[in-house]
Amino acid sequence: MSVLVLGGAGYIGSHMVRQLLADGQDVVVVDNLVKGHRAAVAPEAKFYEVDIRDKKALSEVFEKEAIEAVVHFAAFSIVPESVAEPLKYFDNNTAGMVTLLEVMKEHDVKKIVFSSTAATYGNPVNIPIKETDPQNPINPYGESKLMMEKMMAWADSAYDIKWVALRYFNVAGAMPDGSIGEDHGPETHLVPIILQAASGKRDYIEMFGDDYNTPDGFNVRDYVHVVDLADAHLLALDYLKNGNPSAQFNLGSATGFSVKEMVEAARKATGVDITAKVGPRRAGDPDILVADSTAARETLGWAPKYDNVEDIIRTAWNWVEKHPNGYDDKK
Repeated sequence: MSVLVLGGAGYIGSHMVRQLLADGQDVVVVDNLVKGHRAAVAPEAKFYEVDIRDKKALSEVFEKEAIEAVVHFAAFSIVPESVAEPLKYFDNNTAGMVTLLEVMKEHDVKKIVFSSTAATYGNPVNIPIKETDPQNPINPYGESKLMMEKMMAWADSAYDIKWVALRYFNVAGAMPDGSIGEDHGPETHLVPIILQAASGKRDYIEMFGDDYNTPDGFNVRDYVHVVDLADAHLLALDYLKNGNPSAQFNLGSATGFSVKEMVEAARKATGVDITAKVGPRRAGDPDILVADSTAARETLGWAPKYDNVEDIIRTAWNWVEKHPNGYDDKK
């Protein structure tokens, strides 16, 4: 029996594939390579270039492979893009989930771990955010993910498809050996943008706003190492395999780090005096977004290995130094 990783050529998905293989499991990867990289997929995994919305092609994968469970990373995730192109997000993310659940139902696959997002909460009513807090998304990305969670809940009620949704904010870092890492085009995530400044691809890093209601004036966010995140998905699979009910868990550092702290940590991790400038606030950026991960730690037994942001950034820098052009060696 195999675990199917949707979006397994992407940043988080490729690390999930490695962790599954290290756990001794057979892995099947489905990715349309719109955002992912074929070179990121471990050679031991079976790979199919298939779009999740293509029901015929996806069904063929289920027919060829003995799929026991699904881990879902195949969603678009850029908030500003979702605001500009909402239908793109509802098509790929939400409609894609409809197709997936139909195929799972037809092939009697009853377990799915879903890479969700803390963006489903919208503007938080409590800090840190708990799983029981209201979910009121403020952008199409968060809305699409919340709709996907609701679809799985109804599929559980009707077809007994059990699911776990993992909600988190920011992912960072890379495989410690530097073999795979983060490579987006264009890059929108803070840590790789900071490292572009460290490597000379940017002149400086712009920190948006220094007048937030936080200890140092810069907004605060959660950061989870990508391997710790993959391990949480692995634990969620075990949770479902042990016959537990569907559930949702937050994943986070519980404390959070400011943008300024991230830049300072990157200076230490890289040994480069990274130039940083303060820019104007971006509209809609809350002061603090931090998730309470107590439930994941207690119920799943999740114990992150990377609690120090400097260590997280050091693994990302190792990837950048070994792969200055990412997966594209021709640049």
